[in-house]
Amino acid sequence: MGVQTIMLMAVFFGTKEIAWKSEAEMQTGLIISILVIQFIAIAGAHLMAYLSTHIGNIKTLQIVVFIWAMICVAAFQFVYTPLHFYIIAGVIGLMMGGIQSLSRSTYSKMLPDTTDNTSYFSFYDVLEKMGVVIGTFFFGLIEGFFSIRSSVLMLIVFFILGFLLLLRVKQKRELPRSSL
Repeated sequence: MGVQTIMLMAVFFGTKEIAWKSEAEMQTGLIISILVIQFIAIAGAHLMAYLSTHIGNIKTLQIVVFIWAMICVAAFQFVYTPLHFYIIAGVIGLMMGGIQSLSRSTYSKMLPDTTDNTSYFSFYDVLEKMGVVIGTFFFGLIEGFFSIRSSVLMLIVFFILGFLLLLRVKQKRELPRSSL
């Protein structure tokens, strides 16, 4: 919920909260930040793949979810200028690439042995879309009563819930390759 909500609402945050010098600078800056996120996401996916081979998918996901919560704190507390916005966009890109690739691969490892994996990934996609709706609803609700910065802080709740759920996931022990 939190990641997809951040991806959708980042432009609104940048429009309302960042001290751009002009409308043109704002539009250019928002486009640049989107490009920064996309390109750095590639490196993030590779970094998280490397990390997951050393400490496992679940532990890596726990680290990434924790960093996402810290991103929310940083955006709430420190992001006011275009430079700050670009820096946080870089960190978001690094974590976005990692969490998207790692969450799908972890999910696929948890599926039962069946030929109908399409149904499971359809379910995954539906849950992701529901998360976007729920996250955006709460983001707008909090912004309506308080501010967009408060909405960003509220997203930490989703990351805490995700972290707690990850603590409950039992990782399969894989057999050493020599015993296969």
